[in-house]
Amino acid sequence: MKDLILEVKNITKEVNSPEGALTIVQDVNLSIAEGELVSLVGPSGSGKTTLLAIMAGLDLPSQGSVTLLGSEITALDEDKRAQIRGRDVGFVFQSFHLMPKLSALDNVMLPLEISGSDDAQSKAKEALIKVGLEKRIQHFPTQLSGGEKQRVAIARAMVNEPKILFADEPTGNLDKKSSSAITDLLFSVNEQMQTTLVLVTHDLVLAEKCEKVYELSEGRLL
Repeated sequence: MKDLILEVKNITKEVNSPEGALTIVQDVNLSIAEGELVSLVGPSGSGKTTLLAIMAGLDLPSQGSVTLLGSEITALDEDKRAQIRGRDVGFVFQSFHLMPKLSALDNVMLPLEISGSDDAQSKAKEALIKVGLEKRIQHFPTQLSGGEKQRVAIARAMVNEPKILFADEPTGNLDKKSSSAITDLLFSVNEQMQTTLVLVTHDLVLAEKCEKVYELSEGRLL
């Protein structure tokens, strides 16, 4: 029996709107074990990205608790949550979130430098080679295709060898060919590193590559 890496208990998220309180996520419970590949699917506006942000400690729920890597992150302040994210968590986003004035190499070096890692440059180069970008190391984001930007983002997410990787619509901005290549790469790198993967997607083909598929509808887990 593998240890739990993430446990979500009775999570509800409400926000204020002109029409009054709006419930984005409602009474969600789920558990994810070490090394599991899990996807969250559902229509636009179903609460997938909000739930992912809460599970990763990027946002806080209105009610409920999240235990990530043995720490109840919903009881921690932002600095302590950031320490856990920087040490053990990787992120891949739909819009890449690369620093436009930094080269591919410098973008991948960022989390290593923040964590005070030795040999940041050589580790970042190795990560870029692993995702097939050995000829694009000194290129800037504006000089890269969408698929290449996402490869940089995957290299950056994995360079610290995180225990858990959160991916939010990682193929959402890519054409069909690039999307297929990035999907293969994401699962390949994840398998090599034995990282737990939590994936938000509207792409059912991508979702079904995971061991578990959870569906959200109007903020509720089906």
